[in-house]
Amino acid sequence: MTEITAKRKLPAVVERFILHWGDMGDEWGVNRSVSQIHGLLYLAEAPMTAEDIADTLGMARSNVSNSIKELLSWGLIRRVPILGDRRDHFEAETDIWEVAAKIAAGRKEREIDPALAALRACVTDAADDPAISPLASKRLKEMLTFTELVDRWYTQMLNVPRPRLVALIRLGEKIVSFLPTGRAK
Repeated sequence: MTEITAKRKLPAVVERFILHWGDMGDEWGVNRSVSQIHGLLYLAEAPMTAEDIADTLGMARSNVSNSIKELLSWGLIRRVPILGDRRDHFEAETDIWEVAAKIAAGRKEREIDPALAALRACVTDAADDPAISPLASKRLKEMLTFTELVDRWYTQMLNVPRPRLVALIRLGEKIVSFLPTGRAK
């Protein structure tokens, strides 16, 4: 049986954020516990130990330990030394632009890169396979072209300084407001 500790009382807004962050992570395919721990550390005023996290969220220590490993691998949290305390303490990256960049990089590595490799192989194989219909071949090429476009855009955005990226996003908002509504077919 997994041991679950009693939860420490959090302010209602903090608890609501942590629960929502966990739900969002779950929607994105990230374990809910991982997301909740990230949410807690993101709002925490000081680094926390795994024990503190387990007590605060009412999670099993083993679950917290595994979740911390995953968050460390994404670069969303880091270990911080505390003078006089031998335990590991953790804090979250609090620069939301860095958080978004790290999440995007992780998702690209886990989703876009393998998709590109698979699509390239499919397009190549389809060109040599007479059993593949021209329509299927065309659609594979279109999907590959789209995915490569997204990949190039992502790579370009990595090199844009943050102030210019903010300006670009704001400019995009203004441009969209001038476009006619409705979907082009």
